[in-house]
Amino acid sequence: MSKFIIRGRKPIGGVHRTPGNKNAALPMLAAALLTPEPVTLRNVPLISDVRTMLDLLADMGAEVKHNRDKHEVTIHARKIRTHLNRHLCGKVRSSILFAGPLLARCGAAKLYPPGGDVIGRRRVDTHLDGLRELGAAITAASAYTFKAPEGLKGASILLDEASVTATENIIMAAALAQGTTVLYNSACEPHVQNLCAMINAMGGNISGIGTNRLTIEGVKELHGTEQRIGPDYIDAGSYMVAALITGGDLTIEDVEADDLSVMIKPFKRFGAKYHYDAAAKTLRLPPRQKLITEYDFGDAIPKMEDGPWPMLPSDLMSVLIVLATQARGTTLFFEKMFESRMYFVDYLIGMGARLVPCDPHRIVVTGPTALHGSRVASPDIRAGMALLIAALGAKGETEILNADSIDRGYESVEHELRRLGANIERVSD
Repeated sequence: MSKFIIRGRKPIGGVHRTPGNKNAALPMLAAALLTPEPVTLRNVPLISDVRTMLDLLADMGAEVKHNRDKHEVTIHARKIRTHLNRHLCGKVRSSILFAGPLLARCGAAKLYPPGGDVIGRRRVDTHLDGLRELGAAITAASAYTFKAPEGLKGASILLDEASVTATENIIMAAALAQGTTVLYNSACEPHVQNLCAMINAMGGNISGIGTNRLTIEGVKELHGTEQRIGPDYIDAGSYMVAALITGGDLTIEDVEADDLSVMIKPFKRFGAKYHYDAAAKTLRLPPRQKLITEYDFGDAIPKMEDGPWPMLPSDLMSVLIVLATQARGTTLFFEKMFESRMYFVDYLIGMGARLVPCDPHRIVVTGPTALHGSRVASPDIRAGMALLIAALGAKGETEILNADSIDRGYESVEHELRRLGANIERVSD
């Protein structure tokens, strides 16, 4: 375990290059099991969740070559076993993504309850229901056992929620199923689109990509491929907040226009100014911006709420709350997707934020507030990054415990922030 020590009030500026999307990398790594041929992924983020997924692949018998300098991974899953490691499953939420490809290729899978952030109940029902509709027999106790000895068959499936990981799991299973699968109410986030494009490049047949109705024509086999993982817009949004609350002049490279169109809306609500160069895919934030909350018609307090793509991504909610503490005005935040996402705000109150929790899903933030240093703990990836950003804008010294949780989603965060001007160090407990 380690902790961060941050001495705030240093402008975050310079050039930051967005790493590969964590939420695209994890299912694309799992999809490498769909073929006995080599799969190469580029722009792979150097984060601990990726390392755990690679450890799981190696433990299953896949040959894994990881070139960290090039951010490139090659996976050759010629022979694989279908029983996953209990300890490794418990380290990441994404371990459940191996169920679909193992069922599709081998007709069986055994894995253990996934780990990951505790931000509320993380249902697996949508995964299990969808795989059952494709013909899998599933038992769930201390381990999840999946069997489809006769293979999977296409089906018309209506998801009970637009779950990203359930959509990905079912897509991978359906890619090698007999017949056609039509998936209604599917998630359509950029990382889901990345996975669909990868499977199509492997010889799959998926249409409706980018919508909530996917049609997957099953094929007999898939071949190897080389794919680039798209940029992580959550990482980009986090560094944008860091620059805005510290007054830095920051340019962010590798920002996709489609991602920006959704991500930028809440920033505009707080009065952030920016310039986007579509040809270069760069976004620049001018320094020393005055942040003012734009109210709704009739001078009503605005509500900021998350939802499935293209609504505000839940993973941006925590850092936007920090941004609101530095904008003049009042904002209601409504976290609809996870009942424990907001619990970290007690630490912000301790740092001086004017913030009222209404219930587990809603808080009211009034700014601007002069934040001060404190001793806090990171409860999950996104809340940890939000507290780190708050510390960058706070007066004095902040100590953030459980810094390792932030490493699960952000690449070399202290080195990158230090390069951009932050006074931050990591200390081992």
